[in-house]
Amino acid sequence: MRTSQEPAPTFTLNGRQALVTGAATGIGRAIAVAYAAAGADLVLLSERDNLDEVAAVVQALGAKAACVRFDLADADGRTGFVEALLDDHDIDVLVNNAGLIRRAPSETFADDDWYDVIEVNTHAAFHLARAAGRRMLERGGGKIINIASVLSFQGGMFVPSYAASKHALAGLTRALANEWAGRGVNVNAIAPGYVETAVTEDLRDDRQRQAQITARIPAGRWATPRDIAGPAIFLASAAADYVHGHILVVDGGWLCR
Repeated sequence: MRTSQEPAPTFTLNGRQALVTGAATGIGRAIAVAYAAAGADLVLLSERDNLDEVAAVVQALGAKAACVRFDLADADGRTGFVEALLDDHDIDVLVNNAGLIRRAPSETFADDDWYDVIEVNTHAAFHLARAAGRRMLERGGGKIINIASVLSFQGGMFVPSYAASKHALAGLTRALANEWAGRGVNVNAIAPGYVETAVTEDLRDDRQRQAQITARIPAGRWATPRDIAGPAIFLASAAADYVHGHILVVDGGWLCR
C-alpha cells in the first residue's frame, strides 16, 4: 500500500518506447511530440511517406524516432506487418490514432465508404492492440490508448461508418481492459470532441455549421491537437496505473450540453 511518505506517480515517460499510428499530422503528431518531450522514444507510423518533419521535431527534443510507412487499410498484409513491426520494437505504449472518416447521407452511403472506415478504425486498431497487448502481457505491463470520439457516445450526422467504428472502439477498450487490467496492461481511450485537424476541414469550411458547433461547446472553441496530447501523456504514465477501461472525454464540455 502506498504511504503518504511515498512520492506521487509522475507523468514522465523516460525509458519508454511508444508507437503512434497516424503520427504525421493532427492528433497523432501532437501526441508523438508530447511523448518525446516527456522522455519517450517514438515509432512513428503513417500510410504516407510524410514523417520526416515530425521525426525531426522528436529528435530535436532528444528522443529517438523510427519512421514506418504502411497503409493500415491493407487487410491482407496488415497482420504480418504488425507482427514484424512489434518483433522489431519493444513497445511500451501503443496509441491507436490512425483513422478515416467519410461523409454522406446514410440512405446513399456507399459500401466502400462503410468498409474502408471500419477496416482502419476498428479492425486495424484491434490487430495492433492484440499484437502489442500479447507482448506487453509477456513482459508484465504496458499501456494501450485508443483514440475514440464523442461519436463513441453519439450518432452524429452523415457519418454512419465513423460513428459505428468509434462505438466499437469504445467497446473494444472496455473488453480488453476486463481481460488485461489484472495482468499489468492498461487499456483506455481518449474521446476528442471537435478538433482542428484535416478530418474536420470540411466542417470548418462550412461557416454556418462551424458556427453552430462552436456555439454548442461550453469552452467556446474547437480543440487543437495539443489539447489531446496532455491526456495522452497522463494515460501513458505511471500516474494512470490504476485507470482501466476508461473513455476520457476531451471535448470542451460538448457532451455536457
